[in-house]
Amino acid sequence: MIFSRRTRPALLPYVTGGVTDTWTDLVTAYADAGADAVEVGLPFSDPTLDGPTIQEASYVALSRGTTADAIISDVAGAPVPLVASTYYQLVAHAGAERLCARLRASGFAGLIVPDLPLEESAHLEAVAAGAGIDLVLLASPATPAGRLAEIARRSRGFVYAVSLMGTTGERATLGGHAAALAGALTAQTDLPVLLGFGIATPEQAVEAVRSADGIVVGAALMRRVLDGVPPAAVGAFVASLRRALDSGVAADGEVPRDRR
Repeated sequence: MIFSRRTRPALLPYVTGGVTDTWTDLVTAYADAGADAVEVGLPFSDPTLDGPTIQEASYVALSRGTTADAIISDVAGAPVPLVASTYYQLVAHAGAERLCARLRASGFAGLIVPDLPLEESAHLEAVAAGAGIDLVLLASPATPAGRLAEIARRSRGFVYAVSLMGTTGERATLGGHAAALAGALTAQTDLPVLLGFGIATPEQAVEAVRSADGIVVGAALMRRVLDGVPPAAVGAFVASLRRALDSGVAADGEVPRDRR
């Protein structure tokens, strides 16, 4: 299980596996800062859904000779649940059965494959479920209502709500359709709905959980890592998000649906 019963908004920070020699220290720093789980990117050479920051992080990791197997092994025994994210070509190359078994053996609880079409995901869904891995599905503001309902029904662990059309990356404001998308999903599932893409500040984090159950933060963290910020300082930024989520929801007076 990625998220156990929670009494606070979920915080899922991201790290590109292998991006530095000390990248696993980021996982520990995130956990110490109050992350509920950590998303670990298995870098791919053509990350089409990712913006320039995570593309750069993936390039750096691959240039250092990192591999998916090494990343998975390096985080075995992490202090929080882990969610792997990667592209389907890597899944196909590794073999779905082997990859999911490797993930489970190292303590991963979930898997995100953003370029896998819903119509072609049944096999990986079954393989992941058999290995005890939650296959997390994504929905965007352009997802039609019928398809949105199917995503809400078939996703496991949580539903990843993409706050805007486009790639990952820091932005000055949340996508204009983020709240509506999160609301539409929460009406159709008891799973947590997490908003991602573009969340880069504590203020945006608080805004996001007015309609969602939590947030995913990636590019804002990887920008700091690529700029040479040490793990402890990146963890301090994650801690600022944690404080904002906790105090912001309480101050707002709104209690998320699974905590009422």
